[in-house]
Amino acid sequence: MISQKSWADDMAEQSCLLCSIIEGQVPSKKIYEDDDLVGILDFNGANPGHSFVLPKQHFTILEQVPNFLVGKMFNVANRISSAIFDVLKVHGTNLFVANGVAAGQKVAHCMVQVIPRLEKDGVNMSWSPKQLSEEEMSTVEIKLKDEIGKIGLATEVKPKGSGGEPKAAKVFSESEGEDNYLLKQVERIP
Repeated sequence: MISQKSWADDMAEQSCLLCSIIEGQVPSKKIYEDDDLVGILDFNGANPGHSFVLPKQHFTILEQVPNFLVGKMFNVANRISSAIFDVLKVHGTNLFVANGVAAGQKVAHCMVQVIPRLEKDGVNMSWSPKQLSEEEMSTVEIKLKDEIGKIGLATEVKPKGSGGEPKAAKVFSESEGEDNYLLKQVERIP
C-alpha cells in the first residue's frame, strides 16, 4: 500500500500554524466550519474580509487533497466570496491558491484564499506577460497533453452520504517506480 503521507508531511503537520488554529490552540475568527473544512479570516489580510478555506486534515499541497475535497473547498470559497460581495460591498474577489514555495506558499497547509478587491486597493496580483513563440507553445502543449494523459486517478473514497460506489480508475502500483505520478507528488516537498 502506498503511504499518502511522507515523513516531511508528518513534521510539517506537527508544527503547522493552521493545524493549531483548526485544533483551537491559536485564536482565530472562523466564518465557516463543517466536518471537513474551516473558513477563517486572515488577521494580516490584503483587505478586510480576506479569508482562507482549508481542509481540517493536513495536506501540504493541492495535489495531495482528495478530489471531492478540492471541489468542496472551491464551493465554500465561492459561498464566502458571495457573502463578501453582499456584506462588504467589494468590487471583486480573487480566489487564489499558492501551491508550493515557488508559488508564494508561506504555510505548508493547502488552502484557497478569498481576497476581497476594491478599485485601486493597491493589492498587486499582476505579472509581466512572457510572449512565447508558436514553437514554444506547441512544445509545451505536446508535453502537457502527454503528461496529463499519463496521470491516473486512484479509486477515491466518496464522502459519507454521497451514495453510490466509487468509480474505479487506473491505480498505480509501487512497481511503476519513478514514473508513478502519485508517488512523485507524495514525495514532493514544497
